Amino acid sequence: MKYVKLGRTGLEVSRICLGCMSYGDASRGGHQWVLDEDASRPFIKKALESGVNFFDTANVYSLGSSEEFLGRALRDFSNRDEVVVATKVNGKMREGPNGSGLSRKAILSEVDHSLERLGTDYIDLYQIHRLDPRTPIDEVLEALDDVVRAGKVRYIGASSMYAWQFAKALYTADTHGWRRFVSMQNHYNLLYREEEREMLPLCADQGVGVIPWSPLARGRLTREWEVTTTRAETDAMLPHLYRDSDRTIVERVGEVAAARGVSRAQVALAWALANPVVTSPVIGATKLTHLDDALAAVDIELSDDELNRLEEPYEPHAVVGFDIPRVRGRRARD
Repeated sequence: MKYVKLGRTGLEVSRICLGCMSYGDASRGGHQWVLDEDASRPFIKKALESGVNFFDTANVYSLGSSEEFLGRALRDFSNRDEVVVATKVNGKMREGPNGSGLSRKAILSEVDHSLERLGTDYIDLYQIHRLDPRTPIDEVLEALDDVVRAGKVRYIGASSMYAWQFAKALYTADTHGWRRFVSMQNHYNLLYREEEREMLPLCADQGVGVIPWSPLARGRLTREWEVTTTRAETDAMLPHLYRDSDRTIVERVGEVAAARGVSRAQVALAWALANPVVTSPVIGATKLTHLDDALAAVDIELSDDELNRLEEPYEPHAVVGFDIPRVRGRRARD
């Protein structure tokens, strides 16, 4: 395994981050395809044995059971000081007022709940799970600064948003002397490269680590276009993320993989890792071969010709994943 600093911090993370959304209790709001605790433990153990030290989850994943599964596995299989635990806050955890969002009340409450479920005294990377349009960013940042100062969190991170919003958040933190976001978990893969326009250059300029979600395009980059899976058939978000014209890119991935004698997943991940702005893609694994492919991708270096062949068919996509209300102007009266 290779390791790299997370942005400008001194924190060292593995080049692959194991995402734990796939592990949880389906009866507690989990997806149909999640693995239960007994089935998930071999993945976490193998990741640790292979040198992966970076694990990502969220309070909302299967209503907290993902955090519970990860916490127990890490206690059994690892030394807490040697692993980097990341989780997220914002999702709806209960009905009624303040059951979700990024208010000061929600953050201070949910960080304690996550700590309890994870069975740890601190969270290495505490991320906002998208923006909360109902809460001012200064309230969010001050509350996050407080949980860092309280010793409950080491670093804070953000996830998908517009670059102008992220720039505003960084500026606001700097202005008040609060902790700033050190990472961005955004949507980035061969089928969705809109982040290259503004977000990735911003992260490079500001020294922010990039840990993309869905680097394999929810599996679309790992198989032939016509092949489907249980997740693909039940994932309501999938049709909004990708489109039929992406098929050509998927075919190119297959061609490069066949020429190299490796899997499609290895090629797609190697492409993401080839971008110097990308720190550690967050990969999901529900079969041990998924983890094998991710680990092997770290050592693959694609040639310039291969990179160009993979990128050439790309067409601009509509921006998705972090919608906010449109701002409409009013025509001035004469």
